[in-house]
Amino acid sequence: MWWQILISILGGLFLLWLVLLALLWAAARGQPDAMTLRDALRLVPDVIRLVRRLAADKSVPRGVRIWLFALLIYLLLPIDLIPDFIPVIGYADDAIVVGVVLRFVTHHAGAAALDKHWPGTQQGLQALRTLAGLREGAD
Repeated sequence: MWWQILISILGGLFLLWLVLLALLWAAARGQPDAMTLRDALRLVPDVIRLVRRLAADKSVPRGVRIWLFALLIYLLLPIDLIPDFIPVIGYADDAIVVGVVLRFVTHHAGAAALDKHWPGTQQGLQALRTLAGLREGAD
């Protein structure tokens, strides 16, 4: 009986994830400069440094820093929503989580904080903004 509850919960979470993935895919189709998975994977080291720097910055609101620490823990843990050995979607869930958290960070801490702490190139920053669904001058 307990396994039926567990299967129901896992099935519900999977369906919720599929809906989120479909919504993000539909939103990305409407953008002329949509990012590929390869572009997103090139950003990983810079994004980790960015998140660490933002989380350590005392001028960033405490609630935002808590979300950033949670993101760092999620990225560093070997357990994911979708295992990374599954082709394409294994890494897509990490990109989705990073995009959602960075969008939240930008809206609450400001785009200037993102620009100030970005360790990579200007093209990488623009790719990150695209991944997070942010316009160039968005705050």
